[in-house]
Amino acid sequence: MTSPLSTLQTPILGADARQAPSAHGYDAGLLLLRLALGLTMAAHGAQKLFGWFGGGGLEGTGQFFAMSGYPSGKTMALVAGVSETLGGLGLVLGLLTPLAGAAVVGTMINALAVKWGGGFFAPKGVEYELLLTAGAAALALAGPGRIAADRLLPVLRAHRLVYGVVALMLAVVAAGGVLLIRK
Repeated sequence: MTSPLSTLQTPILGADARQAPSAHGYDAGLLLLRLALGLTMAAHGAQKLFGWFGGGGLEGTGQFFAMSGYPSGKTMALVAGVSETLGGLGLVLGLLTPLAGAAVVGTMINALAVKWGGGFFAPKGVEYELLLTAGAAALALAGPGRIAADRLLPVLRAHRLVYGVVALMLAVVAAGGVLLIRK
C-alpha cells in the first residue's frame, strides 16, 4: 500500500513517461524555427549584398539607407547585409546561435526604427519585423536545441541563458550606436 506522501515524492518522469515532455519535440521545434527564420534572414541579406531575389544589391540598398537617414548608405547596406546573411546562416546551422540571433536582432532593431510610425499591420506596419526580432531573440535565449553545430563546440555544447542574455545586450548596444548616427 502506498501513502499519499510517497505519491507526491515520485518524480514526474518515473510516474508516467508518456506525460513527460519530449526533448526530441523541443529539438525539432527549435530546428524548424531556426530554419524558417535563418533562411528568411539569409535571403534578405542576399538581397542587400548581391541583388538576389529581387533585391537592390549594395547600390540600391545603399540608396535606401541614405534616404532613411543613415550616413554612408552603401557601407550601412554592407553591414546590414553581412549581419543578416551570416546571422541567418548561423541560425540555420545552429552555429554560434546566441551571436547569430543577436546579429539578426541588431539589424531588426534598425529595421523597426525605420518602419516605426506606420502602424502595426503590414504592409506599412512593423508586425513582420517585430516577429523576426522576437524569434531571433528567443533562439538566442533558448539555444539551438540538440540538432545543431553548437553541440560540437565544447563551450556552447550546454547552452546557458547567460550566453543569450550577453549576446542580446551586445546587439542592443550595437544597434543603439548605429541609431545614434542616423539623422
